[in-house]
Amino acid sequence: AYWGAEYSAAEMKAAIDVAGFPYETIEDDERLLDQVVDRLTQGKVISWYRGRFEWGPRALGHRSILADPRAAEMKEVVNTKIKFREPFRPFAPVVLEERAAEYFEMPSPERYYPARYMLLVTPIPDDKQDQIQAVCHEGGTGRLQTIRREWNPAYYRVVEKFGEATGVPILLNTSYNLRGEPIVNTPLNALHTFAKSDIDALVMGQFLVRKPE
Repeated sequence: AYWGAEYSAAEMKAAIDVAGFPYETIEDDERLLDQVVDRLTQGKVISWYRGRFEWGPRALGHRSILADPRAAEMKEVVNTKIKFREPFRPFAPVVLEERAAEYFEMPSPERYYPARYMLLVTPIPDDKQDQIQAVCHEGGTGRLQTIRREWNPAYYRVVEKFGEATGVPILLNTSYNLRGEPIVNTPLNALHTFAKSDIDALVMGQFLVRKPE
């Protein structure tokens, strides 16, 4: 699905400089992702802007908003402070494909093609629902996205690292946009949405962008 436009590091940096946000350049992906996971486990919400724009109806890890899926209140935080939409609307879990069968009733998850594109709703076992409350729908289901390392290494790795830190190899993933607006495409789109919302930090390529203190 990653068939859309991509922007260079120079274009991203120029947009950040225009927007005026403080930022850090982190070339080492492992160190960058460690900082992302640290923020996620502290209840922060991260916008994720890397690679080519997704072509289709879902944000699949190139233009996403990420959050901790474990606490039910995170759904309210993202709905009311960032997405500005009705509080009943659910969010999707992104899960490592090889761990999906532990949290969703789908044997052999690698065979479920629609799950790769967040187009499949499956039941969540009763004993797992409390572990991922922010992405569990009323009735105990989830519209999941499964990922493999080779499809999107950095996105896969941030979910993997979150799993290593918390025991839950899942993140809340929703599209990087505000209510009534399209998913962000250009760096300026991303920074505009970042400025208008309560998103805590923005990963844009190798840049970690923050709100002013």
